[in-house]
Amino acid sequence: MSNFYNQTRAASSLMRRLKRSVINPTAVSRARCFTTTEGHRPTLVHKRSLDILHDPWFNKGTAFSMTERDRLDLRGLLPPNVMSSEQQIERFMVDLKRLEVQARDGPSDPNALAKWRILNRLHDRNETMYYKVLIANIEEYAPIVYTPTVGLVCQNYSGLFRRPRGMYFSAEDRGEMMSMVYNWPADQVDMIVVTDGSRILGLGDLGVQGIGIAIGKLDLYVAAAGINPQRVLPVMIDVGTNNEKLLKNPLYLGLQQHRLDGDEYIAVIDEFMEAVFTRWPNVIVQFEDFQSKWAFKLLQRYRNAHRMFNDDVQGTAGVAIAGLLGAVRAQGRPMIDFPKQKIVVAGAGSAGIGVVNAARKTMARMLGNTEHAFDSAKSQFWVVDANGLITDERENIDPDALPFARNTNEAGRQGLREGSSLVEVVRQVRPDVLLGLSGVGGLFSKEVLEALKGSTSAKPAIFAMSNPTKNAECTPEEAFSIVGDNIIFASGSPFRDVDLGNGQIGHSNQGNNMYLFPGIGLGTLLSGSRIISDGMLQAAAERLAAYITEDEVLKGMIFPPISKIRDITKEVAAAVVKEAVEEDLAEGYRDIDARELQKICQNEEEVLEYVENSMWSPEYPTLVYKRG
Repeated sequence: MSNFYNQTRAASSLMRRLKRSVINPTAVSRARCFTTTEGHRPTLVHKRSLDILHDPWFNKGTAFSMTERDRLDLRGLLPPNVMSSEQQIERFMVDLKRLEVQARDGPSDPNALAKWRILNRLHDRNETMYYKVLIANIEEYAPIVYTPTVGLVCQNYSGLFRRPRGMYFSAEDRGEMMSMVYNWPADQVDMIVVTDGSRILGLGDLGVQGIGIAIGKLDLYVAAAGINPQRVLPVMIDVGTNNEKLLKNPLYLGLQQHRLDGDEYIAVIDEFMEAVFTRWPNVIVQFEDFQSKWAFKLLQRYRNAHRMFNDDVQGTAGVAIAGLLGAVRAQGRPMIDFPKQKIVVAGAGSAGIGVVNAARKTMARMLGNTEHAFDSAKSQFWVVDANGLITDERENIDPDALPFARNTNEAGRQGLREGSSLVEVVRQVRPDVLLGLSGVGGLFSKEVLEALKGSTSAKPAIFAMSNPTKNAECTPEEAFSIVGDNIIFASGSPFRDVDLGNGQIGHSNQGNNMYLFPGIGLGTLLSGSRIISDGMLQAAAERLAAYITEDEVLKGMIFPPISKIRDITKEVAAAVVKEAVEEDLAEGYRDIDARELQKICQNEEEVLEYVENSMWSPEYPTLVYKRG
C-alpha cells in the first residue's frame, strides 16, 4: 500500500510541476514590478571620435543622434542622415540577401558559410545591431551561428580568423593563468563557455579551432537568455591536438603538438578553473565538446564546488528527457507512463550515457524515488555501441556504461547476446523509442527502420539526435517513408517537415540544446545558486516538456518552434530559479537577496516577471563621455 502511495505522490508532484507554466492572467496585474539595469540607463564611455566607431560594444553607426554626435566628437565622421535601428536592419537585410551569393569563395564555400561571414562582420562592428538581427530572425540564423553551420566554421576557423574574440589558455601558459585572466577587460563576467576542442560536435578533434563552438553558444545565451554580451566570455583551452591534418598544416593557429593527457591535462584545467573563479567568483562555466574520456570526469571533479555544468552530458540529456516525455504524450498516454517505455539507445559516449542516466533518474522519480525504483528503471534501456549490444560479458567496459550492461542470461532469453547488432536488438526488443546519439550518419538504415515496424507501440518514436546534419542517424523523409506516417520524429539538427499527402504533415522536431542551456544558465545566475543541481536540471527539462499544448503534442509536435526561444528560456529559467529556492541553494542576485527571492517564487507570475525584466535586450543606450 505504501509503495502505491509513494508512486501516486511522486506522480502528483511531477504533474503539479508540469502545470506550473499555466499562467492566471488576472494575477498578472497584482504582481510586483521589478526593474533591471540592463540597457535602460545612460552609459559612461571613456572614448570619443573614431575610437567609438571602432568599438563594437558602443558603436551605433548611422543611428547616433545629433546630440550624441556633438557630445562624442562624431559630427562629420558619419553621413548626416540619422537612421533608426529598424532602418539600419532593413538596410543590412537587403545587403545580406545580395551578398549571400557574392560572398562565396567558390564551390567549397556554401551559402550557409557565406551568411556566417556576413553576420560575423556585423558582429565585429556593431554588437547591438547584430543581436537585434539575430533575435528578430532567430529561426533562420540560429542554424548559422550554431549547429549545423558552426561545425563548418570550426573546421575552417584558422582560415576564417579575422578579429580575436574570447580568450585562449594553452599548455604553454601553465603558471601564468592567474595573471592572464586579468587581461580580459570586463570586471564582471556572468557566463563562460569553454572547450578544449577535442570533440567538436560529431567532427572529432579540431584543436584550437573549436573556439567557434564557444562563440556560437554564447551568441545564443545573449539572444535567447538575454545575458549581457559585455559579460560573456568564450574560452579555448589549447592542450594540443591529435588531428594529424592540423599538426601538418602550417596555417593552423593552435599548438602543433599532441594532446596532453593524464595528470598534466588535469593540471591545466585545474589552473584555468582556479583563475576564472578567483577573478569572477560568481561566474557560471559551461563545459562544451570535451571528449567522453574527460567529460564525465571533469563534471564530477568540479560540479559540487563550482557553478558549472557540461552541456553535452546534462543539456543534451535534459532536451532528450523533455522529448521523451513529449513522446509519451504524443502516443496518447499519460506522462506518468514514461517508466514503461522500452528504449534502445545507439551510442555510449558522453551524450548517450548522459541521456540514459537522466532518463533513469526521471523514471525512478516517477516510481517513488526509492533505491528499488532506481535499480529497476535501468532494465528499460538497451545500449548499443560500435561493438554492438553492451552486456556484462563485455571486456574493458567503460565504467560509465557498466550500469546499463544487460545481463547475459536475460539477453539470451530475448534472443540477444553480447555484441548483437542494432537491427537485431530493435527486432527482438520491439522498442517504443529508438534513440540515436552515436555521431554516425545513416546508422538507422532501411533494415533498422524496417525492424522498428514491429514496435509494440502504435506510434514509435525515432530520435536521430547526432550533430551536425550529416551525422544524423537518419532523415525524417527516411523515417516516415520506411516506418510509416504514424511515428514521432526528432533530430538534433534542423530538418524540414515532411509532406505526407492528404494535408498531413510529418513533424520534424529539432531536439536542440538551445531549448535548455540558456535557461539553465540564466536561472542559475538569477537564483545565485551555489551549484547546478540535478533537481535544477530536471526542473528545466520538465518545464520544457510542459510547454507544448495537448493539441500540438497529439499532432506529433514534441518541441516548440525556435521562434519562441526567448519565451521558452524565460519559462525554463523561472523553473530553475524556483527549484534552486526549494533546494535551499539560492543566495540571491544583485539587490535581490535569498529571502526576497523566496517571496518572489511564491507567485508564478512574479518569478516570470523577475526573469523577464532581468534579460538584456539589444537597445542602443544613451552614451555620455567621461574623461578617463
